[in-house]
Amino acid sequence: MRNTVCCLFLLIFSTNTFSVNSNLILADSFPDKLSEFEFFVDDSAQEPHERVIPYELISTLFSDYSYKQRWVYVPNNAKASYVKDWVFDFPEGSALIKTFYYPVDERNPDLGKQLLETRLLLRKKDGWEAVSYAWNEQQNEAYKKIAGKTINASWIDFMGDERQVRYRVPNVNQCKECHAAKDSITPIGPKAKNINKHYSFEEGDFNQLTYWMKKEIIDSFPEDLVSPVDWRNETKDINDRARSYLDVNCGHCHSPTGNANSTGLYLNLVETRDINLGVYKKPVATGRGSGGNKYSIVPGKPDESILLYRMESMDPGIMMPESGRALTHQEAVEMIRDWITQLPNK
Repeated sequence: MRNTVCCLFLLIFSTNTFSVNSNLILADSFPDKLSEFEFFVDDSAQEPHERVIPYELISTLFSDYSYKQRWVYVPNNAKASYVKDWVFDFPEGSALIKTFYYPVDERNPDLGKQLLETRLLLRKKDGWEAVSYAWNEQQNEAYKKIAGKTINASWIDFMGDERQVRYRVPNVNQCKECHAAKDSITPIGPKAKNINKHYSFEEGDFNQLTYWMKKEIIDSFPEDLVSPVDWRNETKDINDRARSYLDVNCGHCHSPTGNANSTGLYLNLVETRDINLGVYKKPVATGRGSGGNKYSIVPGKPDESILLYRMESMDPGIMMPESGRALTHQEAVEMIRDWITQLPNK
């Protein structure tokens, strides 16, 4: 009996002391397999280690209708610092983890999902580094894909129709196209304003920022945050919805510090100048990307607005964003069309 109790104690102790492989986060190279990081107790089920905390954004980036699960890991005895209008300043050894997937059938989540890839942003000694891991057909392991990968995926949508897409796992350079600011790789999503919402954790329903404080992975956050809205929520003001969508999908590049800073078109949520938001703004250099239109946004005239033209296009030389999608986001296009239509012609 005593030996049984001891074995049970050792089993419990072993489980509770399971830890993320922090050495690999800081290593000079990436391991071949995602499981080597030990972010998950069960990789296939995406069951995270207790220090790997799930989170959601208020409005999310469009990625060919794929679903996403997000987690954050901050090492023990370290905290991320709040930065105004930017992502938290995460300490060395932190990791941001995001898995992309399609449900088998959107109408019935219990039917399971097809895991596509898990992207990592790892906070090394000299800054952030990005790497993607593509899931195998058996859905029991994800493997490093420095050069990217194309996955033929399909799912049943809410209308009962089969949707198909050639989903693209990005290569390292494509990661940099979005995750770059001031010539360095940086996270996009985990700004305080973007996670200022409730989430159902195992311990209960909490505001995510409050929960992060409870878990001691951040040092502070202001109570007067101006946050985006969920652009899909049609009860919200159309201007708030449109600005929130453009902020999360375009604002990381189209900002004074992003890759598209030279365009003068700034679509981040804090921008207030009409001209920089695109209203009667002439493009710097779009070539045929303008579609023959003169301005980024013409109030009341969506079909004369370059912004909408490039959102609708699937031509690689015209479409925006330039990479990361193989489908047009029809619902967002309709919403932006409605937004431009109701904009006052000053």
